[in-house]
Amino acid sequence: MNDATKIRRPCSIIALMLLVSLVFTQLVRAQDEAGGSARPARPNILFLFADDQRPDTIGAWGNDEIRTPHIDGLAREGFSFRANYCMGSPHGAVCLPSRAMLMSGMAYFRVPSDLEGVTMLPEVLARNGYLTFGTGKWHNGARSFERGFERGRGVFLGGMSDHTLVPIHDLDEHRKLGDKRVAKEFSSELFANQVIEFLGSHDGERPFFAYCAFSAPHDPRQPPGSYREMYHAAPPPLPANFLPQHPFDIGDLQVRDEKLAAWPREESVIRDQLCEYYGLISHLDAQIGRILAALEESDFADDTIVVYAADHGLAMGSHGLLGKQSVYEHSMGCPLIIKGPGIPKGSESRAFTYLLDLFPTIAAMTGTKSPPALDGRDLSPVIAGEKAGVRDSIFLAYGTTQRAVRDGRWKLIRYPKIDHLQLFDLEADPDEMRDLGGEPEQAERIARMTELMRGWQRGLGDDLPLRVADPLPMAIDLSGRERKPDRWQPEWIRKMYFD
Repeated sequence: MNDATKIRRPCSIIALMLLVSLVFTQLVRAQDEAGGSARPARPNILFLFADDQRPDTIGAWGNDEIRTPHIDGLAREGFSFRANYCMGSPHGAVCLPSRAMLMSGMAYFRVPSDLEGVTMLPEVLARNGYLTFGTGKWHNGARSFERGFERGRGVFLGGMSDHTLVPIHDLDEHRKLGDKRVAKEFSSELFANQVIEFLGSHDGERPFFAYCAFSAPHDPRQPPGSYREMYHAAPPPLPANFLPQHPFDIGDLQVRDEKLAAWPREESVIRDQLCEYYGLISHLDAQIGRILAALEESDFADDTIVVYAADHGLAMGSHGLLGKQSVYEHSMGCPLIIKGPGIPKGSESRAFTYLLDLFPTIAAMTGTKSPPALDGRDLSPVIAGEKAGVRDSIFLAYGTTQRAVRDGRWKLIRYPKIDHLQLFDLEADPDEMRDLGGEPEQAERIARMTELMRGWQRGLGDDLPLRVADPLPMAIDLSGRERKPDRWQPEWIRKMYFD
């Protein structure tokens, strides 16, 4: 080896070290600019799931009337999906198929609501070494919970209850849900306490999937203490698309949800119920704050991805409706925010997404292989800025009475049983108030979107005809129709809204 070679080799090593250092510095800078550190190979997942929350009830998403500081913080620190949907339901209990779709990654047409024989997200994560913990509302049967979760406390097996008298079960050492007991805490506090206790006791030997499914802001609309009065001094405005009654029969107009106020809807009654609904959301937000504070105090904050979502929306006076049994935006839309290492801060997308996309997305984030042929799509490329979206349109369905499809601007709704359609320009009319379906110049667009709807139906195995030979009457007037409260409504709600 000559002297020149002896000199060049250490110089080359030094140059290589400098290059590596420069690249590392640039990567760190890029991560900082993107708003987060690199994602760990197997991050923890903390999944917070609300019940019946409209997508427009988040302060950071433009609602200046509601107080949601902790959800707002998630939006500031994470990635918001502003066009997220529940696909729909075969019946009035929309939360049941919504949760089945979430846990299976499959459209509700192809998955049983009890998840029997279906591979669930927590099962896939458990096979990849994750500790799975669940608390809160599980509307899909005890057997599926026992199969999916290694640990569980405060599990509510049902659709709804009085928030102050929640019947719950705990998972025993044999992964069986034990005897029922009635909790003493308000539902949102109860479920938050369970996940906080889990975070405090986790030893960190395995990454975790912690699923906390709240039953708020689902009715009864009975927020506790000061949250009940929080909004009454200055009530939020009525929805822009408020109506006293829906103008025609869309099916299930007398389902339980719709009986929570008399027909026609009185503005004062809807304002009061909005105050209570907003109070439930603000109280829920406070519990989310407690959970996030516990996460920050734990050893897992830097390695945990937080997902915040809701199972669907709620009408709350929009279009003369109260419930979620429609394919309007306020009922099928729902929040979705993801925050954590590797997630850009303060970013958002209008890409069309479904709740069922969370299965393959979480699987990808955790290095877990998804089952084949899921209907959900991995949203990681959207979060990373590599793709603008994962689908060009959205399909929505309710029972045998409603089908809808939307693209970037237009939305077509068909009501087969009454042989009626609506067409909305969502760019100009996001509240779906001006029906353009009867305008002759829209005929070509309606034909194109009808074919798009049929294509979705074929792809999902939905065989509902879009027209019937003998349509039912459209007209309906429910004024003065008799109502009875369900067994879960507390006495003060019975007196206020039913007497």
